[in-house]
Amino acid sequence: MHKPAPRDKIWTPHWVAMPMAEYVLADRPAHILDPAVGNGALLKAAKTIAEQAGFSLTCYGTEIDPDVLSQAGLIDDQIALADFLSYPFQDKFPAIIANPPYIRHHHIAPETKLRLQKLAYQITGNPLDGRAGLHVYFLIRALSLLSDGGRLAFIISADVCEGKFANQLWRWVTTQFALEAVVTFTPNASPFPQADVNPVILLIRNTHPSDTFYWAKCICAKPWSARQWLTEHAGDDLIVTRRSLAEGVATGLSRPPSSCLGRFYRLVDFCRVVRGVASGANDFFFLAKARAAQIGIPEDYLVPAIVRTRDISGDEITTETIDALDRRGRPTSLLSIRPNAHLPPPILAYLHSGERQGLPQRPLIAQRKPWYKTETRTPPPLLFAYLGRRRPRFIRNRAGVVPSSSFLCVYPNCGYEDHVDALWHILNHPNVLANIQLVAKTYGGGALKVEPRALEQLPIPADLIEHSELPVPNMLC
Repeated sequence: MHKPAPRDKIWTPHWVAMPMAEYVLADRPAHILDPAVGNGALLKAAKTIAEQAGFSLTCYGTEIDPDVLSQAGLIDDQIALADFLSYPFQDKFPAIIANPPYIRHHHIAPETKLRLQKLAYQITGNPLDGRAGLHVYFLIRALSLLSDGGRLAFIISADVCEGKFANQLWRWVTTQFALEAVVTFTPNASPFPQADVNPVILLIRNTHPSDTFYWAKCICAKPWSARQWLTEHAGDDLIVTRRSLAEGVATGLSRPPSSCLGRFYRLVDFCRVVRGVASGANDFFFLAKARAAQIGIPEDYLVPAIVRTRDISGDEITTETIDALDRRGRPTSLLSIRPNAHLPPPILAYLHSGERQGLPQRPLIAQRKPWYKTETRTPPPLLFAYLGRRRPRFIRNRAGVVPSSSFLCVYPNCGYEDHVDALWHILNHPNVLANIQLVAKTYGGGALKVEPRALEQLPIPADLIEHSELPVPNMLC
């Protein structure tokens, strides 16, 4: 069994559970399955719908937490205390509804992940990227248990549509099933306002695939009907549009329709992007100037650096910026030790203090030989601040600092100062920054995260480039 995680304890609110149940019960099936029963919110909603419509419904489900199951109060239903991903079901189901456990791949034991990847391969016929979380495997197995014509409603993390594994997953789903709707929520309307997760609802039928689907955005947390999610409607609280399946999969099903109409370039046409330095212990490797002096670390072993996005409030880093951070006691240096160097006593003493803290045993640091050898980066002309809820922006690095992994390093192909400045201004244009949502992964409260290869695909309107003095690439998207 998988180990319960905090996300397991976040239950589906009634105003979301009811339309999900309404959708899967539209054909009045005799049976329904919930793969992760939890407190029973979804099955209780299904019972209410069936009772109101006047038909009998037998509820099936699995749950691994006996304490939670005992509190659900589903005594007369067919609920097994078991792991859904290994439970030997004998039949398929005409209705499946779930809020699966949100457990990211980092927290899945290696032997469990291997077993789940084998399961996914058996079902889909394709290998699944190892960065898929537990909720993704719940979706795959649930779809394999959906009977002909059956309906499935999952409320699930948006990374199922945005992660590294998303393309191969949705190629399988959309060729085997009909994606009828994707329901999204603004941060103010999130069903899970206290969780660091961006939820979406997937409505899928086991029937002939369609080349379009409904895409809904809930602006307000209030009761809806499934019919509203499946009807084009322009209103203040709910927006529903009909989208091309090809466009939706390419853009990311959880993201709004692409606004990149007409001619555009990609950031990769002008730059390469690299993650900042992942030290494995920022408090140890990134030092304030006064702290480094107190320890006695020679300046030859320090590289000018920046650690946190909140240390940079504007769009430039200058020597004045670094001086101000020094006065506040913020870290502005990265410890950088050359391998096999003859180390002075203060550095040896500092490294011994790190060993006493157990730093060499930390997962990331343990991969380095020696453990204190940090990654190296050429100071990038541009930084991208991408992580968290602060506004994403491109930062001109005039102080020549090396960033931590809270930033992405952006290296323009052309190093002329005037070209870099021109590109910097273009990248901070509102029409470019608005496109970041097309390449970012979304989390709770509207937080964004962009991986290096994803940022390289950032669309840049062609007119912004062609009205500048930048060299124009030959290829346009």
